[in-house]
Amino acid sequence: MNNKYQLQWFPGHMAKTRRMIQDNLKLVDVVIELVDARLPLSSRNPDVDKIIGSKPRIVVLNKADIADNSLTMKWLNYFKDKNIEAISANSQTGKGLKKELDNAIEIVLADKFKRDETKGIQRHAVKMMVIGIPNVGKSSFINRLSGRAAAKTGDRPGITQTKQWIRIAGKYELLDTPGILWPKFENEDDAKKIAFTGGIKDEILDVEDLAYELLGYLKQSYMDSLLKTYNLNDSDSELNKYELLESIGRKRGCVISGGEVDTFRTANIIISDFRSAKLGRITLEEPKRNEEN
Repeated sequence: MNNKYQLQWFPGHMAKTRRMIQDNLKLVDVVIELVDARLPLSSRNPDVDKIIGSKPRIVVLNKADIADNSLTMKWLNYFKDKNIEAISANSQTGKGLKKELDNAIEIVLADKFKRDETKGIQRHAVKMMVIGIPNVGKSSFINRLSGRAAAKTGDRPGITQTKQWIRIAGKYELLDTPGILWPKFENEDDAKKIAFTGGIKDEILDVEDLAYELLGYLKQSYMDSLLKTYNLNDSDSELNKYELLESIGRKRGCVISGGEVDTFRTANIIISDFRSAKLGRITLEEPKRNEEN
């Protein structure tokens, strides 16, 4: 497919990060793979399975506080059905995070702990590598675990630029790495979803087109949220995504001279409302029986 979402997105530092992960795997006991709970498959780097191989792994569905809770539970079961230990996390508050992570580590490293105990080796601080695509919330996750601003945070991709070790109360040692994306988006749908959440820099995208596509998703499963948030009429649910954006623009007063809707301004409002969860807890994909990692 030849379209604006099939992007080449593999700058030099991301290639360097991939090599960094491969080179440092031997230094860690477990890999913590963060994904966005709103799009658990689309926000996974498909190269990760090859990169980490048989290294013990825990998938963390981050930003679960702004995802559809019922679907988050389905995704947790999805990963566990594939023998991948998975937990959900709210990195903004950190509620229950340490306990959930402790339990998951005991499960995935049970064999190692047993071997070490048999050999009389005293348990040391568990060394973990934290990986994930840009803007998935790695820095916020690390800061919640450490209880301090150990990693830089931001609402745009690419904040973390180099690896860094972060010690947590003698119990864990975390290796943070820059976010990595794959060389090319083979799936246009995945690229759109990542763009919705801010995982691709907005400067290289058409924000109006992005808002139209997002409205197309929301109309299917979260129309009630749109009606409530923007005080729309029930009849608006019959509008197509282009007409719907105009209706939202009029409700929000985004009208320019001549009575036309400022579609650019309206588009930015819709994207912002989705990312800040003003539209409610929304998940953009649901696991299917035939879904593959």
